[in-house]
Amino acid sequence: MQYGIYLPNFGDEISPRALADLACEAEDAGWDGFFLWDHILYSKTQKLRMVDPWIALAAMAMKTERIRLGTSVTPLPRRRPWKLARETVSLDHLSNGRLILSVGLGEPGDAEFGQFGEETDVKVRAAKLDEGLDVLAGLWRGKSFSYQGKYYQVQKTVFLPPPVQTPRIPVWVGGFWPNKGPFRRAARWDGVMPLKMEGWWLTPEDVKAVLAYIAEHRTSKAPFDIAIIGSRDTAGKGGARGAKKVAMLAEVGATWWLEALYLQRNSLERLQAAIRMGPPK
Repeated sequence: MQYGIYLPNFGDEISPRALADLACEAEDAGWDGFFLWDHILYSKTQKLRMVDPWIALAAMAMKTERIRLGTSVTPLPRRRPWKLARETVSLDHLSNGRLILSVGLGEPGDAEFGQFGEETDVKVRAAKLDEGLDVLAGLWRGKSFSYQGKYYQVQKTVFLPPPVQTPRIPVWVGGFWPNKGPFRRAARWDGVMPLKMEGWWLTPEDVKAVLAYIAEHRTSKAPFDIAIIGSRDTAGKGGARGAKKVAMLAEVGATWWLEALYLQRNSLERLQAAIRMGPPK
């Protein structure tokens, strides 16, 4: 089991500099990763201070040496895949191969997409997500690549350099269980970041069900991650009981525990205190 921090890219205390400092503290406290939400507008009505996660991740990469860095999740349908390919490879090199890219449809659709005149239909966004992943993987190879999809077209081109990581940057797919589409998609990639339609937090039984479904659709024998989001509060009162619940998730196949710190997001001191507690193990 590896342990990461899961934090929104918005809040009164959030800035690229503050996030870089928090990532440094997380590394010192023994955490293995730091994952930022990737929102451009969390709500049509709510006014929030927000930072670009990719700028923040670059700052975090410069102040850390060991922990993995990534998004949770990037709404690929609102990105140009070739632009994201450049950004991810640049960050992978900057971090010496520590980037994990988590992707999804993006929610809420009315704010993330509709507010800017972009497509809100879930099926269209799902199709754009799949095509966008094909384009990313193709451009990451650093070899001649072309693509003719319904939504994206790429004339023969070569993107250099390729990522530091081989065979490519790991891709995790986010989704709400028991919706099956995101999990069939995840089976084609390197990991999954699941939440539940009701209740949000996954139980050990849920994890077993997710992994069984992934196994039915997975053809690769490469390692596969399942990153479970939760908090010490949801894992049980007190650090020891929290650690026991996390250990139960690890026993049934979870490979990452992502500590959700968004309840502390309006207090830098509370974020620091939670991070300094170290992983629940």
